[in-house]
Amino acid sequence: MSTITESVDVEVPITHVYNQWTQFETFPEFMQGVEEIRQIDDTHTHWVTEIAGVTREFDATITEQHPEERVAWKSDSGPEHAGVITFHRLDDNTTRVTAQMDIDPEGFVENAADKLGLLNHRVKGDMERFKKFIEQRSQETGAWRGDVARPDA
Repeated sequence: MSTITESVDVEVPITHVYNQWTQFETFPEFMQGVEEIRQIDDTHTHWVTEIAGVTREFDATITEQHPEERVAWKSDSGPEHAGVITFHRLDDNTTRVTAQMDIDPEGFVENAADKLGLLNHRVKGDMERFKKFIEQRSQETGAWRGDVARPDA
């Protein structure tokens, strides 16, 4: 299991950053290798990814979500991974977005990519592309402001 942590500061108020992050179906616009995400219901998503020519489909559950604070998830099927995205207000117009993910690569290609640091590089690039994506928009594409309590809460 590998842990990846990356942060990016975006010049956008926290409300807008959080609102955009909850629009999972837009992730393919800034996440390399993410082909499609379908929001099944408030806490379930279906992902289609492609890494080095290997296509994977899996489902994930949002395990915790608090507006302008965090979104956490874990995979239900396919490659084993879990993570949390946190949002920190730095000032009225600046937000720090931090991604922390635990990934258990599946198969030769994913294990090689992990050992070579390519997964870290990909997440760093995704965060930079999100920064560009959100800073170039005049408004977010939507929002989901619901609250999902931690399972053990």
